[in-house]
Order: sequence, then C-alpha cells, then structure tokens
Amino acid sequence: MSNYSTSELSEAYIALGANLGDREQSLKEALALLGAHAEIEVLRCSGIYETEPVGYADQPNFLNMTAAVRTSLLPEALLDVMLEIEDRLGRVRTIRNGPRTVDLDLLWMDGKVLDTPHLILPHPRMQERAFVLFPLRDIVPRDEPSGLWEIVTKALGKLDGREGIKLWTSSGWEDGFGHTGN
Repeated sequence: MSNYSTSELSEAYIALGANLGDREQSLKEALALLGAHAEIEVLRCSGIYETEPVGYADQPNFLNMTAAVRTSLLPEALLDVMLEIEDRLGRVRTIRNGPRTVDLDLLWMDGKVLDTPHLILPHPRMQERAFVLFPLRDIVPRDEPSGLWEIVTKALGKLDGREGIKLWTSSGWEDGFGHTGN
C-alpha cells in the first residue's frame, strides 16, 4: 500500500462540466482519459445537461454530467489525476467559477469524510447545485449502501431554480459505458 493507491477498490462520483470550445467533446475526452488510467474504471455516466452558469454569470452555458468510477486510488490521488486531465484539456484558472474548457470535481467516494487543504469529501456544495444533483440522480443506484441516493433525492426536493437546467442528451458513450436511468 502506498500514499497513492490501496488494494481495495472504491466507487467514486465525479462531476464534469465544460462551457468553452466543443463542450460535449471536452466531456467525452475527459471521460476517455479517466477510463484510460490504469487504476480507474468508468462504470456509469449520466445524461448531459445544459445549465446556466452559477456565481460568475457573464459566460456561456455549461454542459454538465456525472460519472461513477471504480478505483484503487486514494481520494487525493484521484483528485490529482482529475487535475492533470483538466490541465491536459486546457483548463485555465483565472476567474473563480469562470469559463473553462473542462472542470472535474470529486463529489463522493464510498461515503468517506475528508477535510484537508487539498480536498473536502463529500463535496461541500454538492447538495446546493442542480447541475450536479440532476446528473447524479441518473447514476446513483437507489440501493447504494452509503446513503448517497437519499442525500441526492432529499437535496433535490429542497432546491429552487430548476428552470436553469435542461437535458442535452442521454445518449451512450462510444467506449461502451453510458447513461443509466434508474
């Protein structure tokens, strides 16, 4: 066992978003890079939703989705891989919540609670964001043992502002993993 990975497999949920360039292609490339990593297997992908920006509003609409992955990486190592993918796909951080080619956020990992300078799990604003909750609802099994399904459905019941989100596509992905509707 190292500081990078473990012999145990964990299921993690990742939010993906893009609002610059070919947004859908950026999401597909990010998924392909996640799936190409030796210690990450993409299990399920949500539909893609078009959403209005949150926070900094003077920017194009986003395409957002979520993916469930199985990994032997520890949470901070998985986050490092995600940040490398963002860099590889041209992510530039100049404006907080500003435009981006791609954004990957680690939302949840087997119910782990973590609060470090590098990572907070579960994601601290996950329950406030329709652009995360709607796609997450697509892929979280109702019988998920850590209680994520209940968290997602309860948070969705409290949300206002659903008019800012619409389904873009529910099509599958070329690599064989695709949208699941449960």
